[in-house]
Amino acid sequence: MNPEDLTQIVQKGFRVTLGATSFFFETLQDSSKRDENLNKLNSDFNQLTEEWVKRGEMTEQEARNFVDTILNQQNSQVNVDSTTSSYSSSNPASNSGIVESDIQRDLLELTKEIANLRADLQKYQESESQS
Repeated sequence: MNPEDLTQIVQKGFRVTLGATSFFFETLQDSSKRDENLNKLNSDFNQLTEEWVKRGEMTEQEARNFVDTILNQQNSQVNVDSTTSSYSSSNPASNSGIVESDIQRDLLELTKEIANLRADLQKYQESESQS
């Protein structure tokens, strides 16, 4: 099996999972869509899987955009902080340090989780290529 094919299969599986999760949350939360979504479960599974892949792609893109926005805000905040450091040091009531540390902690946790997922995927690919 080609490692690129395996990567595509894993990526599609990830997107199907994201899409299915989105589908089920929508089913639980939106009573007007509940019957429609439950009827879709009785339809062709391949068609439903493709719909979940599309939902997963959209969710993945939204998550990437969200993380990029946070990183851009953090980078612009660092630039603003460097120009206004004299004001911040003279204003002890500023809460920006608390908010920044929370965001940095969250980003660090997300980064570690992504790194762990990549490492697991690489180990899986290596074990498949050796088999």
